[in-house]
This record gives sequence, structure tokens and C-alpha cells, in this order.
Amino acid sequence: MTEAIPAPESDLKAAELIRDEARRAPDRPGVYRMYGEDGACLYVGKARSLKKRIVQYAQGRFHTQRIAHMVSLTRSMELVVTASETEALLLESNFIKKLKPRFNVVLRDDKSFAELMIRRDHRAPQVRKHRGAHTIKGDYFGPFASTWAVNRTLTTLQKAFLLRSCSDSVYESRTRPCMLHQIKRCSAPCTGLISLEDYGQLVDEAEAFLRGKSRAVIGRLSQEMQAASDDMDFETAARVRDRIRALSAISMENSVSAEGVAEADVFALHSDAGQACVQVFFYRGGQNWGGRAYFPRVDKSDTDADILGAFLGQFYEDKPVPREILSNVVPFEKELLEEAFSMMAKQVDGRRVVSIERPLRGDRRALVDHALTNAREALGRRLAENSAQGKILDEVVEAFGLEGRPERIEIYDNAHIQGSNPVGGMVVAGPEGFRKNQYRKFNIRGEELSPGDDFGMMREVMRRRFSRLVKEEDEGEAPERPDLLLIDGGLGQLSAVRSVLDDLGLEDILAVGVAKGPDRDAGLEKFIIPGKAPFMLPLKSPALYYIQRLRDEAHRFANGAHAKRRSMDIKKNPLDEIEGVGPGRKKALLHAFGSAKGVGRASVADLEKVEGINRALAERIHGFFHPAGRA
Repeated sequence: MTEAIPAPESDLKAAELIRDEARRAPDRPGVYRMYGEDGACLYVGKARSLKKRIVQYAQGRFHTQRIAHMVSLTRSMELVVTASETEALLLESNFIKKLKPRFNVVLRDDKSFAELMIRRDHRAPQVRKHRGAHTIKGDYFGPFASTWAVNRTLTTLQKAFLLRSCSDSVYESRTRPCMLHQIKRCSAPCTGLISLEDYGQLVDEAEAFLRGKSRAVIGRLSQEMQAASDDMDFETAARVRDRIRALSAISMENSVSAEGVAEADVFALHSDAGQACVQVFFYRGGQNWGGRAYFPRVDKSDTDADILGAFLGQFYEDKPVPREILSNVVPFEKELLEEAFSMMAKQVDGRRVVSIERPLRGDRRALVDHALTNAREALGRRLAENSAQGKILDEVVEAFGLEGRPERIEIYDNAHIQGSNPVGGMVVAGPEGFRKNQYRKFNIRGEELSPGDDFGMMREVMRRRFSRLVKEEDEGEAPERPDLLLIDGGLGQLSAVRSVLDDLGLEDILAVGVAKGPDRDAGLEKFIIPGKAPFMLPLKSPALYYIQRLRDEAHRFANGAHAKRRSMDIKKNPLDEIEGVGPGRKKALLHAFGSAKGVGRASVADLEKVEGINRALAERIHGFFHPAGRA
């Protein structure tokens, strides 16, 4: 249970503000948030006593110059009281993930992990991939670090245990075994080729295998193969042999040399040059289910214990916690983290204890050392890539006259076919590469636009994108402004963009047109900046290659969005309701008039000019859109 304490609006500057908050803060556990001049969250912290912690700030007792700088930027604070320090820790992690404060250690890449699920709400349980909450009755196994890992395991389960993966509707409608049965990856319970009782035994064996009892499962299958061979049933023996091979292959590939590691996540932290890498591996049922490297946002003054403590809190904020967490660093407030994770585990499955250990010897130490080796190598690769990326961005700065390295570059492109299904695409890139969670598509809605009006489409995209940015800034939010806009097009597209930006008071945002070379040859692009003569970059320039990559990614994204919209439009279109208009004539009409709306605006005479449309059909189409019958 939490209780919010509103802070009165105040113009007090940092020191006075902190002293004022200290007088009013309660001597209870909770979370505090510090905000700057622009309303952006600077820092989120938790304390056993909010009053004592804020008094420390008020008295100027700072651990580092960085914290002192943070306090000097503070213009407002918000406090939330919690029932315990454990609850405050969980709430702090939630706020950090949501707000991404400037002065906190922040977990930036937080994609969900895939799991395998054996459904238990059907008479013939289905095995399939799963993401998200456990809302379906069944057994869940994971996490798997990559889609490749979960797909490989799913294929192995189909080969070894012949479990169905089809949907319930397909299962109920089958009258003959499907192709998966023909290639020996399903036992076909849908058509009764295996009894539900025998199928249930296969499901139980698959569950035992996923829980780490692979040796016992392979042992039983070996006995079954030997019995079939003794009975001269060599066909059955061969099928069982193939199942054993599939299980043995994945068991050897994923096996763990640590005895007793049934359910554990292994973390290793390596930091260097003001950056850090946390490598995690997932071990379930005695098998390695893959790993992933993370690069949290840190500061040079953060200790390894602080980094790992903050990382673990955010990592498990929305993920199931294993029984054991092994790491090469003892995280800050280890006991508090264990208490919080145990509380989370109890809510999920009734478990009470989660332990965090730093193993010093034996097989567990070997697992941590293996993760640490991966962390060192991953951070080394990243530092090398960032160094090269930094040099490229320096060239971009010089080419376009920027004040500093761009933190956010937005690239825009439009896609359509003769004006039909127009879509605008926005791709975002930064010093660390493409930021795909920031991509946006814009379905062009302007009815006043004529088909193929690229300039009008670009104006609409810019107006919608930057009107929202201006609105968010007016409401006190702090949206991330782009440092550079790259527009796929020449002077006309750039002029359309510039007119919108200037109308919205965003004259300080630099927009550059990237005009394709003769015959669209890569390397011959011309760059257009208002007030300057068009120019080209040297053919071997890394900056030119980088901009080509950005433009190609925007082109790919916009075309993909357009293809998806066109596919949906073809499947669902008012023309489908008109008798005599089949797929061929519909396609001809859309090509001629751009969209169904364009067809609706056409006269009978114009419709009759389209190939395949005679006078009678033209009148029927016109009458469909104009019930009054005006030609």
C-alpha cells in the first residue's frame, strides 16, 4: 500500500527547496523523485526514512560531485510513502524503468523473453511459444534468451515427443493427419491415431525433460527401443531411436556441468571506460537456455555493487524470479533485494526464499566465470564499435555544421503506389545505432491531397509529428528533440518540411534533404541545406556510407508499412461489395484512381475508361457510391 504526498508548487531553488522538503517529509519508508527546470525527472531514490535522507541532502552531505550537481539542478520533489523499505525498493525500480532518470543507473534494453508452454486446458495438450502473463492454465518453461533458442527447443520437442502445435480450431476440424504427422513430428491425436491416454504419457515425458530429467526420459526410451528390437518390430525401434537422437543432441548442447543447478540466473558485471556490461545466462532443469548482454546507462562514479543492485531491481520488475541468482559481484543492499524477490516469488507460486550468491569455488564459480568472460568480450566489442561510431558522427557534424554529435537523428520517407495507401515512415538513430522502439508510421489521411502528392504527404507527416512534440513541451513534458532530420527527397520535400517546422517555431532543428543521384546511384547523392548550395560527400566517406544506411532503413520501414496497409486494403475494400468487380477489376480501378475514395469521386465516363469496365458496370459502380444516381 502506498500513500502519495503532494508537494506544493514552489519557486524555491535547490538548497531552499530541499530544506523545505526536509521539514515536511515523514519519518517513514518511501520513494522520492527529483525534477529539474524542464520537468524532466533527474533522480529516483528510496529510503528507510524519507525525512533522514532528505535532511542529508539539505545538509550538503553528498557522496560525489555528480550527486551535488544533481541536487543543484533540482527544482521540485515528489514523495511517495510505502509500507516498508522492501516495497519502496520495488516501487523505485518501477519508477526508474518508467521515467529513465538522468542520474540513475538505467536498464535500457528491456525486451520480454519467450517461454515454452504446455497447455493443460485441452484434452490433448498443445506445446507452443508464449510471451506475457501466465493467464492460460498450463506448465510454463523459460525464459529463453532468444527466439532461435525457443524455436530449436520446440522443434526438438515435436521430434522427440510428437506433441501437437496446432490451434484448437485446426485440431477440431482435422479429418486426416496433417503434414507434421507425415514428417514424424506429431502423433496425430486429432484423428485418433494415438489414444489420449498414450498421448498424455508423451506430454508427461516432455514435461519431465523440460524439468531437467532428461537422463530418466532417455533411459525409458532406450528400454522401449530395446523391447521393440527384441520383438523384431524394427520400424518402431527406428522411430524411438530417432527420438532418442533428438533428445541427446539438445541435452549435450545445453547441458550444465554444475551439479544441483536446477533453476538459476547467472549474472556477471564488467565495467570499463565509464561503461558497463551485464551478461546474464538462464539455467533451467540442468540446461542452459541461452543468455544476453545488457549495457545499462551508468556513470563513472557508480560502483559495481551499485550498478548490479540497480540492474537486478529493474531486471526482475516484470519477470519471474528464479530460486537462485549467482553473480561475480555482491549487489548493493543484497539482503533487501533477496527479501523483495522472495516476496515477488511468493505471490507467483508460493515460494518464499530467493538467494543471491557470489560463489567462490566449484561448478557455480565456473558458471559465473564463463559469464564474466562473455561480459568482457561483449563490452570490448561495444567500446570498439562506439569508437568507430563516434568518428563517423564527428564527420556528420563537420559535413552539416552541427554544434556537437547528434544524440537523435530522425529519418523520414514516404511510400505509395500511384498515390494509393500512402504511408510515411520515421526511423530513429543515435550513437548506439537504430532505436527501433522509437520508429513511427503515419497513415496519410489528408483527403485534400491528390494521389502521389509527395510534398503534401511530407507536410502532413511533419505537422503530425512536431505538433505533438510542441504540445508535449507546452504541457510540461520533456520529449526528446531530434538534433538532425534527414529527408529522403530533394528541394521540394525539404521545403515542405521547413515550412511546417518554421510555422511551429522550430527553426533551430536542422533538416537536410538527401536527393538521389542520377539513375538513383548510391554514392552520388546530393545534400540540400537551406541557404547553402547542394553538395556531395566524398565517395569513400564513412559519413556518406552511414547516411546511406539510415536512408535505406527508412526506405525499408516505410515500404514495409505501405505493403502491410496495401494488403489490408486489398482484403477489405468497399469495391468488394460491388457485383461484377473482382480482384482484377478492383486492382485496375485502384491503380487508375489511387483509392476507393478516388473511385467514388470518379464520373461514369471516367470509370468507363478503365480496362475491363463497360458502361453498365461503370453505372453500377457510380450508383454504389452515389445512391442518388447523379452522373
